[in-house]
Amino acid sequence: MTPRKIIIDTDPGQDDAVAILLALASPEVDVLGLTAVAGNVPLPLTEKNARIICELAGRPDIKVFAGCDAPLARALVTAEHVHGKTGLDGPQMADPVMPLQDQHAVDFIIDTLRSEPAGSVTLVPVGPLTNIATAFQRAPDIIPRVQEIVLMGGAYFEVGNITPAAEFNIYVDPEAAKIVFDAGVPLVVMPLDVTHKALTTKARIDAFRAMGTKVGDMVAAWTDFFERFDMEKYGSEGAPLHDPCTVAYLIDPSLFTGRLINVEIETESELTLGMTVADWWGITDRPKNALFIGDIDAEGFYALLAERLARL
Repeated sequence: MTPRKIIIDTDPGQDDAVAILLALASPEVDVLGLTAVAGNVPLPLTEKNARIICELAGRPDIKVFAGCDAPLARALVTAEHVHGKTGLDGPQMADPVMPLQDQHAVDFIIDTLRSEPAGSVTLVPVGPLTNIATAFQRAPDIIPRVQEIVLMGGAYFEVGNITPAAEFNIYVDPEAAKIVFDAGVPLVVMPLDVTHKALTTKARIDAFRAMGTKVGDMVAAWTDFFERFDMEKYGSEGAPLHDPCTVAYLIDPSLFTGRLINVEIETESELTLGMTVADWWGITDRPKNALFIGDIDAEGFYALLAERLARL
């Protein structure tokens, strides 16, 4: 089977790191590049973290591009309270040696979609959607060339994690999210509704540590660090690994179930800014624009993660 060409748009983040490692360990996907965006932490840290992750995976050949350092129309909101001041807090990380590419991430996205055959590149955004929306605004000709967008963001039944109504990635840049959701590209959405069913547990973290590899030790240390926030907040036995759900879907979509529904982004309300208004029950006649994932085979997901990460 020909590997699926993907661009991962990311704001690492420990769970972003696991998503990138999963992609780099999996022959089903061909990572054309990583595009960094401001989100969990500011851009200078996200582009640095992306390179740290590539080096950890033994893949300094992967090209990393720095993108937008602020949302389209708002001040940046970050999440150091979850991910720590570096975004990859937990174990001590050496600074990366591999270079950052000179080209802007948005230009890389545009050029790649124009140069690769139409319908052959999937975008995998696991942070705010600023880079993707900016590319779509700047070069609308690329929109019909996108094969699919598989993103982590939003929530409906699980409501919000940064406000009572909004999930972090969408809330940070709701205007960008609206552009992407309205673009007409086939969308697969991994909301909190599904990622909160993919919790780390002691046994699952121990499985990473038992690999006896640098990657296994690092992933165990990262999950040890960031699960403390969610366990305290939700009273759960572990933390959700949000972002790897996107890559796992590309590798084995049978792990997930969802519905093709209409999803609109709230950009005006002070109360519900950034809310993904998901018409799960088909109440409106608005066009269905997203496969909104609602459930996951958590055991299968963690088995896939452990098997693939052990390859690195």
